[in-house]
Amino acid sequence: MTSVLIVLLAASAGAQEMNGALGPYPMTRSASGTSWQPDSTPHEGLHIMKDDWMLMAHGWADLTFDQQGGHRGGEKIFSSSMLMGMAQRELGPGTFSARTMFSFDPAMGPNGYPLLLQTGETANGTQPLVDRQHPHDFIMELSISYAYAIDEESSVFGYFGLPGEPALGPPVFMHRWSGEEIPSAPITHHWMDSTHVSEGAATLGYVWKNWKAEASGFRGREPDKFRWDVEKPNLDSPAFRLSWNPTRDWALQASYGHIHSPEQLEPEVDQDRVTASAMWSGRWRDLPWQTTFAWGRNMNIPGNVLDAFLLEAAVEYRKNHSLLARAERVDKDELFQAGEFPPGTAFTVNALSLGYLYDFWKFEHAKLGAGLMGTADLLPASLTSAYGHTPLSLMAWLRVKLI
Repeated sequence: MTSVLIVLLAASAGAQEMNGALGPYPMTRSASGTSWQPDSTPHEGLHIMKDDWMLMAHGWADLTFDQQGGHRGGEKIFSSSMLMGMAQRELGPGTFSARTMFSFDPAMGPNGYPLLLQTGETANGTQPLVDRQHPHDFIMELSISYAYAIDEESSVFGYFGLPGEPALGPPVFMHRWSGEEIPSAPITHHWMDSTHVSEGAATLGYVWKNWKAEASGFRGREPDKFRWDVEKPNLDSPAFRLSWNPTRDWALQASYGHIHSPEQLEPEVDQDRVTASAMWSGRWRDLPWQTTFAWGRNMNIPGNVLDAFLLEAAVEYRKNHSLLARAERVDKDELFQAGEFPPGTAFTVNALSLGYLYDFWKFEHAKLGAGLMGTADLLPASLTSAYGHTPLSLMAWLRVKLI
């Protein structure tokens, strides 16, 4: 973090308008990987011009007290973080861009943090993580891209990341303005945007006006238990995405991917994933607001067909106050490995989270805030003996963020 900030703060101020990294559209449309968000999405962070380069840094760090309720809950104090740096310039007939994204999540330990109903990945390579969120890798993205301008309305582009994000799903939750202030990952993460840290992703795409079509090859296996390293790339899985921003306030996408052997503990299982999402960003009664609705379907081969739905929103009031909400409904078949239910039994579970964040101190390039969020899990009667009646959970956090 320090080295990136030194570079940016030492550069002279005075940013100028530039196209997005992949084509002739506003930079505010760019989200994680090659995904799009609404043009009107608020952008924070540092934006500096240095000679021919546009330099940007965006990031935050949370210190969170986590109390998950019910019979399978837990308690932990942990820190999660994200720091992204980008450098972009015009090069020949097109645009060159390089991007990095780091997280100090591995420092919270291999078991991550308690999060009821969360599933996916492993802490130690032998046991699955259940009712816990795994830490993200230290290096979440190291990528380059080049977009060749065909004319004033269209371009073709190439993107490669190790790690990187293929053309599958909506922007990852930590890059969605509707969800980036919420201190926990969605329990629908592995139905929609979990491929954002793929150990190898290569994408070719075409942009025409407000449309984008793209295809990727990427490594299907989730990152392993060693969170501080970069793994060997293996482009064994394809993905395809069509994106459309009909107005500056809307971003729509539909995507499909065949994920080869995503889980280390079930190497014989492949997965077909289909996603669709709609993001709206604008003002309601003069208040900045963003809402994301997303659907994902995982079709395990062999295995169950599982659906997930997510609705989340963030609204800002007087620049210092933020109201946060997330509602999820998802089919889970990894909650039990053995014992009360046969392994692979699927349950439809629901989670509703409401939160508030207050920014009480602002510096020149950063702000400090404190938040509180409560979650209620609405479960089928068959899970009462394992989880209790409507488990209630609480998170309280301090957050520092670049602005």
